[in-house]
Amino acid sequence: MARLAQTAGLTDVQQEILATVRDFVDKEIIPVATELEHRDEYPQAIVDGLKELGLFGLMIPEEYGGLGESLLTYALCVEEIARGWMSVSGIINTHFIVAYMLKQHGTQEQKDHFLPRMAAGDIRGAFSMSEPGLGSDVSAITSKAVKDGEEYVLNGQKMWLTNGGTSSLVAVLVRSDEGHPEGTAPHKSMTTFLVEKEPGFGEVRPGLTIPGKIDKMGYKGVDTTELIMDNLRIPADRVLGGVTGRGFYQMMDGVEVGRVNVAARGCGVAQRAFELGVQYAQQRHTFGKAIAQHQAIQFKLAEMATKVEAAHAMMVNAARKKDSGERNDLEAGMAKYLASEYCKEVVEDAFRIHGGYGFSKEYEIERLYREAPMLLIGEGTAEIQKMIIGRRLLEEYRFQG
Repeated sequence: MARLAQTAGLTDVQQEILATVRDFVDKEIIPVATELEHRDEYPQAIVDGLKELGLFGLMIPEEYGGLGESLLTYALCVEEIARGWMSVSGIINTHFIVAYMLKQHGTQEQKDHFLPRMAAGDIRGAFSMSEPGLGSDVSAITSKAVKDGEEYVLNGQKMWLTNGGTSSLVAVLVRSDEGHPEGTAPHKSMTTFLVEKEPGFGEVRPGLTIPGKIDKMGYKGVDTTELIMDNLRIPADRVLGGVTGRGFYQMMDGVEVGRVNVAARGCGVAQRAFELGVQYAQQRHTFGKAIAQHQAIQFKLAEMATKVEAAHAMMVNAARKKDSGERNDLEAGMAKYLASEYCKEVVEDAFRIHGGYGFSKEYEIERLYREAPMLLIGEGTAEIQKMIIGRRLLEEYRFQG
């Protein structure tokens, strides 16, 4: 039987990269993921292996030491990694978003300084938009930067940083009223700062504190933290792109490709849930036969497989649209929305197939059942995606009356 979620039209290089990543996932991630997750342990050995494979530089141009691959190649790799353990794909994702923002919007000096070390995995990236009272309203950011000579002084509290502790470079979005008169729209008075720091927790540079990890229901292993800025001084040459007031657009560009990444994660987790469900259904016997022979289970497997295929197709379409240079916020929003919702449903169906055993921590599906909900809110909730989709549809189908 053909494996689910195959992608047509890949080059030999893309196929070789994916085969290598799939083999790594099967041998190095799946056998240890559940144990590490239960201990909430950072997967250092796995991350070191990904570094050796060159995945931290997958989309960074060759001139900076990366592989110069497409968003599609990256998304398909993320799909494979998330199939093994979603937390590992999160470690890669935040790094990738910062590298992408630097590539697209950084000054030449910033690219030369950061990208080669990011491609090698020596600098790990994280990005920070959210705040404790923010939710989905990015325009309500209260963290602020004030110009002081050749530096900016940053104050405020940020929330939900993936890689907050292990990263050494954080792209932080704050308000910067300097040069923007009173009454300027909030999204036009935001700036992204490139904040270098030491990995770890506590005060990681003067004025910057990373408290301990946030204890989460799922998505463990990867460190999720707050970030507290108390008169944090940042040189003016660490404004992303060298000009203030562009931070909102830079972040939204990064989040747009991040949504393709979250869709890929949803596809990977859903694939693994299907694999676990179809395998268990053939091993578990009731009423004298494998439960896979019962029509009710076959219907469930059919629905699960169809959702895996549909989500994968939309994710691939969104990635290819971005790679073509076209606007893809509609496709990315649709892919993220559908993949995260279908992931939740496929995981729940696999959980139901396992019956009471699915509730046991001895079975992998228990971990997936706790991980899938994060995809419903990461990189924008379902409601935000539907708002984006609705607005874009009205642009495309504007009634001429």
